[in-house]
Order: sequence, then structure tokens, then C-alpha cells
Amino acid sequence: MTEYYPLLVAGGIVGAVSTVFIAAYMAVKCREKAAPAGRTMGDGEIIRRLAKYALPYKRQFVLVLVCLIFSISFDIFSPLLISYVSGLVKQPFELYRLYIVVGCYAAVLALSLVCTYAQSIILQRTGQKIISALREDLFAHIESLSHAQLNSVPVGRLVTRVTNDTHSLSMMFTNVLATLVKNVFVIIGVLIAMLCINYALTLLVLCFVPFVVLFTAVFRAFSRRAYRKVKDATTDINAFLSENLSGMKITQAFNREDAKMRQFGTRNDKLASAKLQEVFVFGIFRPLVYMLYITSVLCLLFLGGKGYIDGMTFLGQTLTSEIIVAFYMYVTEFFNPIINLAEQFSQLQSALASAEKIFAVLDIAPDLTDDENAAEVGEIRGEIEFRDVWFAYVGEEWVLRGVSFKVNARETAAFVGATGSGKTTILSLICRNYDIQRGQILIDGRDIRSIKISSLRRRFGQMLQDVFLFSGTIRSNISLGEDYSDDEIMRACEYVNAAPFISGLPRGLDEEVRERGNNFSAGQRQLLSFARTVIRRPSVMILDEATANIDTETELLIQGSLERMQNIGTMLIVAHRLSTIRTADKIIVLSEGRIVEQGSHDELLAKRGRYFRLYTLQAHSEDLRRAINQGGS
Repeated sequence: MTEYYPLLVAGGIVGAVSTVFIAAYMAVKCREKAAPAGRTMGDGEIIRRLAKYALPYKRQFVLVLVCLIFSISFDIFSPLLISYVSGLVKQPFELYRLYIVVGCYAAVLALSLVCTYAQSIILQRTGQKIISALREDLFAHIESLSHAQLNSVPVGRLVTRVTNDTHSLSMMFTNVLATLVKNVFVIIGVLIAMLCINYALTLLVLCFVPFVVLFTAVFRAFSRRAYRKVKDATTDINAFLSENLSGMKITQAFNREDAKMRQFGTRNDKLASAKLQEVFVFGIFRPLVYMLYITSVLCLLFLGGKGYIDGMTFLGQTLTSEIIVAFYMYVTEFFNPIINLAEQFSQLQSALASAEKIFAVLDIAPDLTDDENAAEVGEIRGEIEFRDVWFAYVGEEWVLRGVSFKVNARETAAFVGATGSGKTTILSLICRNYDIQRGQILIDGRDIRSIKISSLRRRFGQMLQDVFLFSGTIRSNISLGEDYSDDEIMRACEYVNAAPFISGLPRGLDEEVRERGNNFSAGQRQLLSFARTVIRRPSVMILDEATANIDTETELLIQGSLERMQNIGTMLIVAHRLSTIRTADKIIVLSEGRIVEQGSHDELLAKRGRYFRLYTLQAHSEDLRRAINQGGS
């Protein structure tokens, strides 16, 4: 019995380390129960949902599996060949036998390399197709979300989902899964080979497997927790950057660089801390598995050495030098995949954490969807009617209270009132950017909820105060990807008085548009907005404070454009300057979400009510401004 003391000591050390490891794990689990984290998606559910994207490529994965089986042939057969070479030393040496072994070794290696190359090419192509499909589904789903839902999610978070998180999944499909499967096959193949050579030593090696399983299970729990923290911190810092880089001019204007730097530092420290926790978990797992590997090798060498020296048998089987050489290599082949599992599990948990974030976005049910019986609509006349409409963005904090009005086809209606009276909200409801809580909105006598959202919005042309231009060219911003000829684009530009300034640009329609159109003035951006609206010939045009932030000269130019556009169809205007809506067929005055007056410009002035007071006050302000300008000149 004393001759086995070294083995008992090794077992005691492994058991003690395992006990400490389990105790630490239980302590952490107790702290998590005391302060539970939010509900998260299980790995099984994530894998099941990812499998739906992989199923169309099952043939490619079967082919990869075949290549993978052949690629591990080198790992399985090379120890046998080398142990055979070591046995040649005991026999009368014959060179041709060595040549045969070397040739077999080279053939197995070549087969493994070719299969590994083929496997990598197939996986890369298939993986990119899968990720492209997932990325397109994610972007399409984001497009389907309502304005309210988009306003509630930081842009940086959505960018992270579409870019960083899909990249992590790409690594899983193109590398991690194949490597995991390969390692499993290697472990199984090595075990079978060892059992065939010497079952007694194989049982010795298998004594360490329960500890490997234990360490792997604990590592899986810790690594998933750590990777969730890394993903959350990365999302937080991306959202902060997206917002603050867009608002950097404001930060500089108010000299708040230091304050923003401190806020960024807090998020940066949080990400660094999460990364350190991830590295710590990884740094614990790999040494523990390596300890098991070294212990198994020491036990093997101890038994092999004693058996070779004094003819010792182990469990009734004699140990030879060939067996010791083969087992030494097989033990290495057995534990190397397990050690590598640390890195693969890290990448897998990163991918699963990313998938969890992606599916969380895909699980957001759009607030606005087509009714079951919603239908396409052809050309519309443009008659708009509100019937006792009530609307609130949150709860029962009503923005509109029983609003009712009617705008006939091809009329121009203007909405005026104080900030927060509900003017812009009315325009958003007509396009069904939000759904009302009570009442009814009709287009040509038809409830807008009976019309498909895409078909409804196709009949509207929206021109907003804050014009958004995409990076690209003037042509691409007017056409927005639709197939319009240059003649059609220029006719639209001429119709809205945008042609003169475009013709004066060095490259005309091919002039570069930088981010958000910051290389054009507010008036030029507004004219481009008019052009991309007019070219689509909408039945109803919506202008929300379209002349609020431009100079008088540009306002006169835009006013001429508006007068032309009134001939296209129904026009709904929210105007800050009341002088621009005097020719409107109907002016609707709002206050605290209710209509207090409506009629033509002359009719409302004659009533001497709220509109009269607003118009008189604004006229006096304009007179005073002109007097000041004349005095200054």
C-alpha cells in the first residue's frame, strides 16, 4: 500500500483545491440570491433560436462535420506511430520500417491539414451568411418599431446590437462551435485509443474527469455572469459616445468638457472592471485544468517508471516503454482540448451573451402594427377628419382632449397655438406614428387603422423643422434610393426653388452631403427636404415649423415654394410665424390640447379672440424688429 502513497497525496491535493473552489462558488451563489439579477434568457433557449438561422445550411454543417472527423485523424494516430517508432529501438533496426512510419505520419498530417482548410472555408462562408440574415432581421425589426419605442432606446445601444453583438456571434459560427465539436471528438477518440492500448492506465486518467467536469460547470456559470457585465458596460459606453459625439458642439459651447470627461471616465472604469472580472475568471479556470493535466502526467510517469524498473504491473497489466510514450502523448492530447475549452467557453459565453441582447431587441413587440383586415389604399383625395380624438404619450396625461375638425381635399389647414398645445402631435397621429386612445381619425371617410401603415405613409409627404440629411450626395438625399432620373430630380428642385443654389455648386447633384448636412445652411436643407417630398407627388403634405429657423430672405424663397406646393394636394401646416399662413383655407387654434377657434385668417381676426391676440402681438414684434434694424443701419 505504501507504494501508492504518492498517488494518494496527489488525489488529496486535487480534492482540497476542489473543495475550496466549490465553497467559493457557493458563496457567490448565496450573494446572488440575496441580490438577484434581472431575469435572463437560458442558454438552451438562445441556442434553439440561433438554430433556426443555421437550419437552412444543415448540408454545409454536415460537410464540415465530415471534414472535422478526418482532420482529427492526426491527433488520434500520431501517438500510435511515434510509440511504434520507439519500439523499433528494441528490435533489429530496419530502415524501411522507419520510412513507412514517416510516410504514414506525413499522409495523416496532409489529410488533416486539407480537411482543416476545407472546414475553415465552408464555415466562414456559411457563418457570414447566417450572421448577415440575422443582422438584416435585426435592422428590419428596428425599422418596424414605433417612434415612442425608438425614443426610449438609446441609439448607441441599437448600434451595438447590430455591430458588436453580431460580430461576437460571427466568431461563434465560424470558429468556436467547430472547435468545440472537434475537441469533443478528439477527447472521445483519445479515450477509445487509450482503452485499446491499456485500460488500467485509462481508468487512472478517467479519475481526473469528474474534477474537469466540476471545474468546467463552475467556470461556465462564472463566465456567463462576467460576460453579461462586459456586454452591459460596452453598451453603456457606446450609448454615451453616440449621444455626446453628436452633441459635442453644445459641450464645447458651455465649456463642459471636464464634466463630460468625468462621466465618460465613470463608464470607462466600469467597463475596465468588468473586463478584469472576465480575465480573473479565465485566469482561474485554465491553471486548475492544467493542474489536473500535470497531476495525471506525474501519476502516469510514476507508475510507468516503477513498472519499467522493477516489472510492476498496474491492475493486472504490464507497462512497457511503448505504452508509456503513447499514453504520455495521449494524456497531452486529452487535456489540451480541455484546457483550450477555457478560451472557447469564453468566446461561446460572449456569443451567447450577445445573442441574448440581440433577441431582447427582436422580442420588443412593435406598438404599431397593421390590423388584421388592413388593406392597401390607392390614390386618395386627401380629406382628413378627426372625431373626438383623445391622445396621451404616457398614461392619462392627455395631450389632445376631444379634438374634432375636418379638412377638405386639396385645402390648406394651419395649426397654431402655444408650445405643448398639441400641434405637432396632430400631424404625427395623421401619419399614424402613434395610435390614439379614443376617437377616430379618417382619411377620405376611412379609418386610418383599416389602412396598412406602409400604404398610408406612402400618401404623405412630411417636411419637418429639423431636416435630416444622410451622408452621400444631393441626388441620393432627394431620391432616397428610388429610381428617379436627373431630369425628374431637377424638375422637383426647380418647383421648390432649390435649383438655383444646386446649379451653383461645383458638382451639382453630385455635391457631397456630410453628416446631417452640416455643409449646407438651414434654408438649403429645407429646400432639399421640399424637393424630396414633391418628387413623390404625395396626396397630403405636412409641414411642421418648416420656416422657424431660417432668415427672412430664405423665408421669402420658401414661401414661394409653399404657394406652389399647395396646388399638389391637401396641405397641413404648423407655423411659428403667423404671417406665413394668412392664405390658408382653415386655421385651427389649439390651447392645452383643445380646439378653441377655427376659421380663415380674416374670420379669426374679426372674432378678436385668441388668434387675434397672437397675430397682433407677433405683428408688433415684427414692426419693432424692423425699426431696430433700420435704426441700426
